[in-house]
Parts: sequence; C-alpha cells; structure tokens
Amino acid sequence: MARYIIGRVLGMIPILMIISILSFLFVHLTPGDPIRIMYGAEMDMATYEKVKESLGFHDPLYVQYGRYLQQILTGDFGVSYKSKTNVSDEIGKRFLYTLGLTFAAMFWALIIGLVVGIYSAAKRKSIWDRLGIISTTTIISIPEFWFGLILMQIFAVQLGWFPTSGSGTFVHLLLPSITLGFGVSAIIARFTRSSVLEVLQEDFVRTAKAKGQRESVIIWTHVLRNALIAVITMTGLQFGFLLGGAVVVEQVFAWPGLGSYLIDSVLARDYPAMQALILLFSVQFLIVNLLVDISYSLVNPQIRYE
Repeated sequence: MARYIIGRVLGMIPILMIISILSFLFVHLTPGDPIRIMYGAEMDMATYEKVKESLGFHDPLYVQYGRYLQQILTGDFGVSYKSKTNVSDEIGKRFLYTLGLTFAAMFWALIIGLVVGIYSAAKRKSIWDRLGIISTTTIISIPEFWFGLILMQIFAVQLGWFPTSGSGTFVHLLLPSITLGFGVSAIIARFTRSSVLEVLQEDFVRTAKAKGQRESVIIWTHVLRNALIAVITMTGLQFGFLLGGAVVVEQVFAWPGLGSYLIDSVLARDYPAMQALILLFSVQFLIVNLLVDISYSLVNPQIRYE
C-alpha cells in the first residue's frame, strides 16, 4: 500500500506541471488588462508603463512562468492585484468555508442518494422505482442557481426560517449545502440503483435467497458491500467536482468561499489569485481520487495494490 501511494504521489508531479503551464497560459491569454481594470482607463501611459514594468509584464511569457513556478515551489502564490494581500492568506481564510460547504452538501447527497438508489433497486419495476427514476432525472435537469433561488424565496423570504445570505452559523449553511448537494444526490441515486441491480444478478445472491435469507438482509449484508465499489468511485469524483464547482451556489448565497473568490478574481483579472485557485482545485481533485482508490481496500479487503 505504501509503495502504491508513493507511486501515485510521484505520478501527480508531471500532471501538476502540465496544469500549471496550462493555467498560466489561460490566465495570461484571457482578454482584459488587469492594470486598466485596477486603475481605470483614464490612467496616463507613463504611469501605465511603470506599473506594467513593476508587475513584470514586459518580460516574455516563459520568463514570467519561470518566476511563477519558483514562487509556487516555495509556497508563495504572490500578492493579489486587487486586494494587495497575500493570496495564500486569502485562500487560507476561505478554504474552510468551501470545505465545510462541500462536506455538508455531500452529507445530504449521500443520505438521499443511497436511500433512494437502494430502495429503487430493491423495489425494481414498482411504482416507487419509477418515481425514483423520474425524480432523479428531473433533479439532474434543474439548474443549481434556480433551485437555490427557489429555496431562498420559500424558506428565507416567505417563511423567514433561514437567512438569505452570509455565514457563521449552522443555519447559514443549510440552504447552500442542500442546494449544492441536491443534484449530486440524484446522480448517486441513479448510480447506486444500477450498481445494486447488477450485484443482485450474481450467483452468491441467488444462493443466499435459496438458503431462505430475507431480501433486506441480503442487500445490506452481501449486496451493498460489493455495489459500494462503483458508488465510492462516483462519490469521490462528485466530491472533487463539488470542491471546485461550488462557484454558482457561493455566489447565490454570498458564501465567502473559494468559488466566490475565483469569480471576483476573474472579473478583476487578478492573475496571482486565478492561477493559485486553478492549481489548488486541481490538487484537490487529484488528492480526492487517491483517497478513493485507497478506500477500495477498506470496503473490500480482497482488493490489494501490492
């Protein structure tokens, strides 16, 4: 296991190098002048050239990339053009908000998705199964921002049960986490149903039924453990997407996480913040995939990596 983990970590290095190059080029080739955005279009050319030189924009792109690579290798993501604060400090303040929102969203997604998926598979071709298929298909089609606004209108504006925006308490977390996890719950439900139905066709399930075991015992004792391998893969991928994809929900609920920070950085053409966030989201996704692979052996001890 240790050898496998070390190999996977070393394999991440060239991937991260490619990501750093692509993100650097993407950011610097994006239309828009960060200097004009920061200081206004009325800035005179002499001051403009002076600021441009101080930011190193006169240097060729490969020189700027080398300087950027040297910074990130030392853990320094530079200073934000917009706020004039250290990008690492800003990410540190916002990261826990996004992580907490993601965990809460995944909690709702797993609870709803696993229950609906397992029950639909157990009641295959029943009215409950058909309702589950129709509801999950509908949920996947609903845009997150629209669903969030509907929840806000009903539970915050009309009923007054929850705040419309902000953070700081568990009550602030409920609406954005439900909004973010709702679509993922439908994906997990459909994937769980398919996995459980596939395992139910195996010989060992028929043997358990022949021995007179109850269907509920068979599903929870024998089927679920084998079906969870595929479900864990999907859950891990969705968790990685949630970490980097909470942008819309954070904007709707004014949640002070990394998603809203990324939107503000893109609008301001804040190169250091944009580059750091893209790289951070990529690292998060790679780490989640590694943890998913390791979890396979915990769910099914027959799986070994050595």
